[in-house]
Amino acid sequence: MADKSMEGLNSFTAKEEQVVDASKKVRIGFIGTGGIANSHIKAYLGRPDVEIVAGCDIVPGKAAKFFASYELEGVKTDYKDHEEMLADKSLNLDAVSICTYNRQHANCAIAAMRAGLHVLLEKPFTVTLDEAIEVMKVEKETGRILSIGFQPRFDPNMQMIKKICESGELGKIYYIQTGGGRRRGIPAKGNKDTFIRDDTAGIGALGDIGCYSIDMIMNAIGHPKPLTATGMISDRFGKDPNYSGYTAENGKEYAAKFGVDDFAGGFIRLEGDIILDFRISWAMNMDSPGDTIILGTEGGLRIPATECWNGTVGGEMTIYKEVEGLQTELKVPIINTKTDRIGQKIGSFVEAVKNGGTAPVPTSQIIYNQAILDGIARSAELGREVEIEIPCI
Repeated sequence: MADKSMEGLNSFTAKEEQVVDASKKVRIGFIGTGGIANSHIKAYLGRPDVEIVAGCDIVPGKAAKFFASYELEGVKTDYKDHEEMLADKSLNLDAVSICTYNRQHANCAIAAMRAGLHVLLEKPFTVTLDEAIEVMKVEKETGRILSIGFQPRFDPNMQMIKKICESGELGKIYYIQTGGGRRRGIPAKGNKDTFIRDDTAGIGALGDIGCYSIDMIMNAIGHPKPLTATGMISDRFGKDPNYSGYTAENGKEYAAKFGVDDFAGGFIRLEGDIILDFRISWAMNMDSPGDTIILGTEGGLRIPATECWNGTVGGEMTIYKEVEGLQTELKVPIINTKTDRIGQKIGSFVEAVKNGGTAPVPTSQIIYNQAILDGIARSAELGREVEIEIPCI
């Protein structure tokens, strides 16, 4: 039996393509030119209203090589660090993309905002909740735009999840299971080890891909405040020199350097009497931790897992309902679009800077995400449930 009230959930109207006003150029600088910076620069180069004028990296010569690989001339890179670049007022920068490793997120964001610049900060927001709070204090103090890099929000399938939850079709949501990850996927290859070292990453699978899963859910249900967390983290695979994802040549080296988590799980109590059951993996002896399920008093939603977090869903979703005493299922088809999620992340930030808008992905929402990550990590360290306290900023 078809449920007429849900018919609208099978449709999605794409936004009209935006016309870019190139009469005003936004002058962009890069802090950090590692892997994710490639996605940023490609998106910026696709916009006629952006001028890339400077970049820095703590590795000597890395920034110059990065911009040269895109055949960009005239980009200033002769800086020893971000502070030196930010002090160069001749650049007339409007904003920066921060693409450093996690441990530098807070420091660089604070310095950039105090230099009068708007900031697009890659995820995770920070490593700890305390760091995130300090960043937000400076954001408030300076009045700068600070947007966090969660591009899955621009995926129409992710937007459909939010639409379903907000429609009321599920009733009162009371339990959510979410997570995902990889069977074998610790991000350490060649001489690239910044994802697995505590002094650079500070947080592993929990912050790398776990933050995406949490944002998918929290954004869909309206960002209820997290209250308590019971968590566990594991590093069993990462510290094993015989882990199959390592090569024979570097296994011992990577295992010795591994200082973060390769698996994490948590049980979070949220405001509104909602339970969040979470697990995330870089490495595990299972093909998947399971689909995301959202249970409500009037219906349930199943969201198929992806092999690895790729910014969308793993297949068509299913809504489970009871209609006139009959158990019914409604398939929500995949929305197949060529959505450029990174491009929209960058574009929405540029438009906000140009027009004096607000952050597309605001810290007022992501602070709850960070609080959950922090709560899981603290609980795992202490071996007990912890309360989550977020001060007014």
